[in-house]
Amino acid sequence: MNFDEVYEAYFKDVYFYTKSLVVDNHVAKEITQETFFKALKSFHQFDGTKDIRAWLFTIAKHTYFTQYKKQQREISQKEIVVQNDIQLVEYLIDEERALEIHRFLHTMDEPYKEVFSLRIFGELSFDTIGHIFGRSSGWARVTYYRAKKKIMAYLEMGEK
Repeated sequence: MNFDEVYEAYFKDVYFYTKSLVVDNHVAKEITQETFFKALKSFHQFDGTKDIRAWLFTIAKHTYFTQYKKQQREISQKEIVVQNDIQLVEYLIDEERALEIHRFLHTMDEPYKEVFSLRIFGELSFDTIGHIFGRSSGWARVTYYRAKKKIMAYLEMGEK
């Protein structure tokens, strides 16, 4: 049996299996597609001693777990970002502190000053900021966090 035949014969079975793991049809399709991609890459290693459907289900299960873990990491990172942003917004609410932040912001080097301003005052996404600078969203995210770290360090020095 070649891989095209396996795909035709077992796609629905794998899809319904992944659908039992996740509620979202789109996510189930993504996991199914990733499962068959992984199966294609290692199809030459399949010796036929096991049921091919069970082999595909195992790949699908591992793919689901990998995606689930990744999603959990992203959620926890977003929670940390939200907490840090809330703390920074609290600083900005106090007018005196806001003025202090603005003064310090003007002394910062580019692109930190611009990225921070676009994110906080312009409320732009990291994707948009990255696009403005002709860089990736990851670059924008890192630059923003470095700027924020500098501002927080400056504010903490002022409190001492």
